[in-house]
Amino acid sequence: MMKRILLSLLAALSLAAALPAAAAEGGAPLDRFPKERVTDVAALQNGAKLFVNYCLNCHSASAMRYNRLTDDAVGLNEAQIKDNLLLAGEKVGETMTVALQPKQGKEWFGAAPPDLSLVARSRASSAGSGSDYLYTYMRTFYRDDTKVTGWNNLVFPSVAMPHVFWELQGQQRAVFVDRPDPHDAKKTIHVFDRFEPISPGLLSKTEYDAAVADLVAYLQWMSEPAQNQRVRIGVWVLLFLGLFTLIAWRLNAAYWKDVK
Repeated sequence: MMKRILLSLLAALSLAAALPAAAAEGGAPLDRFPKERVTDVAALQNGAKLFVNYCLNCHSASAMRYNRLTDDAVGLNEAQIKDNLLLAGEKVGETMTVALQPKQGKEWFGAAPPDLSLVARSRASSAGSGSDYLYTYMRTFYRDDTKVTGWNNLVFPSVAMPHVFWELQGQQRAVFVDRPDPHDAKKTIHVFDRFEPISPGLLSKTEYDAAVADLVAYLQWMSEPAQNQRVRIGVWVLLFLGLFTLIAWRLNAAYWKDVK
């Protein structure tokens, strides 16, 4: 029985290890988001500014209130929030909602823009974290005249969302090539090869990648504002459990030594 259980566990672990590779083969591979930015106050503040200026026009974040940005992780005060982030007369205690109605969004874009409160968690998969997805998604828009918006995306093909950061990133086209199908030598598959620049943006590639990383860091923080505190507390909890386990083990040995 024990042998069968061990074999089942090994099989499950092998399958879990294979899933990320399989998922990456099924679509565009995801770039790794620089996780250290989630604890960088300056990055989170810049990400909040980008979110309000570029995303909050269509996408709401109904689970987040503006005054939550006064948390230590972001470090803004109410005056800074009022002066820089409240663009339509909102109050600091209000949630991040937009005037765009779902019905209007569906008519204009073909699909209602989703709420982004938990997008960094909902996009997680075996291919990578939700932050990896968003970090790659915002950097792989390309011009496509066959689409209504004039834009397409490598991670989300035929996405209804236009590239709101195109002025910052610039414009690029995707080059696809035909390659032999690895599963059938007689067939070819149309796969992405590279991006070619069309026109430069206001930011260099390095600067744009950093700006996207800041935005994604904010989206990840917004999906769970207490995550940094949870991690810090978690370290102390694990240390306490480790120490308590050692004490319990020695107490157990001392209690039973005479019985044995």
